[in-house]
Amino acid sequence: MPPAVTDSLDIWAVDSQIGADGSVSVDFLLPTGIYINLDVPRDATISQIKQLLWKQAHSYPLFHLLMEIDSYMFSCVNQTAVHEELEDETRRLCDVRPFLPVLKLVTRNCDPGEKLDSKIGVLIGKGLHEFDALQDPEVNDFRAKMRRISEEKIQSLVGLSWMDWLKHTYPPEQEPVIPESFQDKLYSGNLVVKKCYSLFQVSPNMNPIKLNELAIRKRLTIHGKEDEEVDPADYVLQVSGRLEYVFGDHPLIQFQVHEVFWNLVMNLYLCVFSQSVWDISNPFKIILLKGNKLNTEENAKVHVRAGLFHGTELLCKTTVSTEISGRSDHVWNEVLEFEINVCDLPRMARLCFAVYAVMDKMKTKKSTKHYPVAWVNTMVFDYKGHLKNGELVLHSWSSFPDELEEMLNPMGTVQTNPYTENATALHIRFQEYSKQPINYPPLIRKEDLRSREFYVVLKDIMERDPLSQLCENEMDLIWTLRYDCRENFPQSLPKLLLSLKWNKLEDVAQLQALLQIWPKLLPREALELLDFNYPDQYVREYAVGCLRQMSDEELSQYLLQLVQVLKYEPFLDCALSRFLLERALGNRRIGQMLFWHLRSEVHIPAVSVQFGLILEAYCRGSVAHMKVLAKQVEALNKMKTLNSLIKLNAMKQSKAKGKDAMHTCLKQNAYREALSDLQSPLNPSVILSELHVEKCRYMDSKMKPLWIVYNNKMFGGDLVGIIFKNGDDLRQDMLTLQILRLMDVLWKEAGLDLRILPYGCLATGDHSGLIEAVSSSETIADIQLNSSNVAAAAAFNKDALLNWLKEYNLGEDLDRAIEEFTLSCAGYCVATYVLGIGDRHSDNIMVRKNGQLFHIDFGHILGNFKSKFGIKRERVPFILTYDFIHVIQQGKTGNTEKFGRFRQYCEEAYLILRKHGNLFITLFALMLTAGLPELTSVKDIQYLKDSLALGKSEEEALKQFKQKFDEALRESWTTKVNWMAHTVRKDYRS
Repeated sequence: MPPAVTDSLDIWAVDSQIGADGSVSVDFLLPTGIYINLDVPRDATISQIKQLLWKQAHSYPLFHLLMEIDSYMFSCVNQTAVHEELEDETRRLCDVRPFLPVLKLVTRNCDPGEKLDSKIGVLIGKGLHEFDALQDPEVNDFRAKMRRISEEKIQSLVGLSWMDWLKHTYPPEQEPVIPESFQDKLYSGNLVVKKCYSLFQVSPNMNPIKLNELAIRKRLTIHGKEDEEVDPADYVLQVSGRLEYVFGDHPLIQFQVHEVFWNLVMNLYLCVFSQSVWDISNPFKIILLKGNKLNTEENAKVHVRAGLFHGTELLCKTTVSTEISGRSDHVWNEVLEFEINVCDLPRMARLCFAVYAVMDKMKTKKSTKHYPVAWVNTMVFDYKGHLKNGELVLHSWSSFPDELEEMLNPMGTVQTNPYTENATALHIRFQEYSKQPINYPPLIRKEDLRSREFYVVLKDIMERDPLSQLCENEMDLIWTLRYDCRENFPQSLPKLLLSLKWNKLEDVAQLQALLQIWPKLLPREALELLDFNYPDQYVREYAVGCLRQMSDEELSQYLLQLVQVLKYEPFLDCALSRFLLERALGNRRIGQMLFWHLRSEVHIPAVSVQFGLILEAYCRGSVAHMKVLAKQVEALNKMKTLNSLIKLNAMKQSKAKGKDAMHTCLKQNAYREALSDLQSPLNPSVILSELHVEKCRYMDSKMKPLWIVYNNKMFGGDLVGIIFKNGDDLRQDMLTLQILRLMDVLWKEAGLDLRILPYGCLATGDHSGLIEAVSSSETIADIQLNSSNVAAAAAFNKDALLNWLKEYNLGEDLDRAIEEFTLSCAGYCVATYVLGIGDRHSDNIMVRKNGQLFHIDFGHILGNFKSKFGIKRERVPFILTYDFIHVIQQGKTGNTEKFGRFRQYCEEAYLILRKHGNLFITLFALMLTAGLPELTSVKDIQYLKDSLALGKSEEEALKQFKQKFDEALRESWTTKVNWMAHTVRKDYRS
């Protein structure tokens, strides 16, 4: 149904025409066949509505045939077009949101399977009946396998000790490396612990069980019960105000809180009645049958270009042309033969089609017009490794590459367009080579010779970054010296794979044998093997095997990319999806992250089935977690509704009235209940307990983001703020913050703590998501504006920032705040330069009261700087203004020692990041399929290669950075001018 029609029929929409008293006309169907229509409050609970109906039903015929009221419950058709039984009668009608206002009274159903299916469909936003309707053997096989795995996981959790249950549900987070700065948090070398209103000092190297023993002994002494025996192992330490626990054998200082069965399922194929693809030396052929809805002009000559790809490598291509007379359908019945034999087809070969038309009405060169018609992709082998046979209909997607030469798009999805009504369709038939199924056989082993020639040349090639292209001679050399690569450069495996002739059976067989003895790579190095360039099944299984070495903390760091590269997997059942599901079921924190990364994109047709099936599998294996996630989904739906209301009324009423209306809405029971007592989607350790309505507001920007504030009712909890955005794509912010978090880890591993603050950010749906509100912080713009009577002069007041820090920090605290500012400023100078972060005005840079500086809003990255009238607004590589330097120098103009140390921090931080340049390039490359506006091709990633000076010596790179540093210092006046203009506009709007 088109969106416009849907909106007009949606009585639950914000602007729907419901009764003035908030009532909705609902049709009720009784088991006796009686139909009753009632007006009920849209925010009434299901229990209240059932009581109203029962009272009304007394006056209708056949009431005496009904059983007791508790024998019945309502069912409806929900928003995912599934029959849902409303077993939980505390829910409100406006939260249930039936597809139509029709409720059927039914006898209570005792089938738990059907109830679970319904709950999973509501939670993931996609009815499970859609998977059933596909009647796809691959989908059915995958669901069956994942269901078995999920059920086994549930069984493995039965009977766990409470400590093992805690490890699974609330696993503690630990620092990968203890930073040198931890000394600043110690008092006389000890940690100060607050326990039940008591303070005492303990060694940072003490483990949690020993701390339990000390705390229990102190409590017993206070109460005069020294002789009472208590086992410290029966207790666990909870972090104040959070669902976070400290336990295990690690020292206390290693926990991040010091700052405040999987059975491998293998596919076994019976080969008695099948034939190996390696036995067929015939050329690979397909038959192009016909096309439907080509939408070409009259007398157009239509070309169909077909190519065979392995990753981005074009193995071979062919073209067929024909003239048609303006018909939307056309029959070709043409045989397309490729210059590759069937035996040389790689296991993950893709068949890509592009249909385009050529107009040449005037028979002149100038009048020739090329325009695209359609593109589709499919796999040569199916998910079981069988060469495809029979007829196949491929429906085209609407998007199409702009340039004619790029029409063959191997990175496109192999999922056919589900919206077939207006889609162009290509009908093809795979050539029949045998009466028996043709399968891709398991590994074979071949002997090979070793060579140690050109070692120096090989070393130079292997040290190049992932964006560097290999010439033919270099690829031949790498392949010839492949055993030397294994022994001396195991991290060079990606380059070896790019050097392989994938259309040569013998080479592929040797590679597969070599993979069995290739050393395990570090997980960071293995990530590159999951890129689109490496589609081989055994390569990807090897890569996932390397990822199994990851700790849960490291896996969390790269989960964003691992979800994105699922899109490169042509088949549902693959090593990566099984690995992610296994780890999510073993750690609820990872499970929540995986759930939201998948659910935020489940609306995209190309991945809807794949992501939906993994979500279903996770829910089946973590039924207890579903209730927590359902509460989060319900809260986000309420925020979206509230945001829509505010947008509707923003033009009709003042900001003050809008805020009052928002508070009135939040005080309603339906909103208060939905938005209270839930685990934060940003961090499951944080409880969003009780709304602090008076502090809630919405922001002035176009999409009217909501600023929601909570009182944390747990002991010692502070106010917690979250920002809800609806209408903005947060995925680029999420990626940038993830990279900032990684930079922080890399710097700490090298012994440098630059106080980076990568606050929480999570995309939860189509252009919607949450951002963590950082407490005790203000923007540079507000700090400057509040210190000046004239907006135009505010940006040039160099004392404003230092005076603001002095206001909140006295004596030694001020020295610590300035050091905090110096370190964090250095970190963000380097990070924003390396990542090419633009739009750095004074409202996008904030400072906490403890001196910690941090950046927000990352809408422009990789050098995509804003411009006006063709002139770039930002003319500096990073922000380093004189008021920043004034703080760093402690307000003393001649304090060159402090500034020199700041500069040294920047240079050291830059060189550390440069050593990990390949990792940054890989992480951005793995995000190419996400569809971010400023990350669409490998060309966008070239910025990183340039900013990190990859390919240059360390001396040359450092010289380049020093020049950029001097440029930022010299041109800082341009930043102040831009800030002045921004501040004046802001002051005028307010």
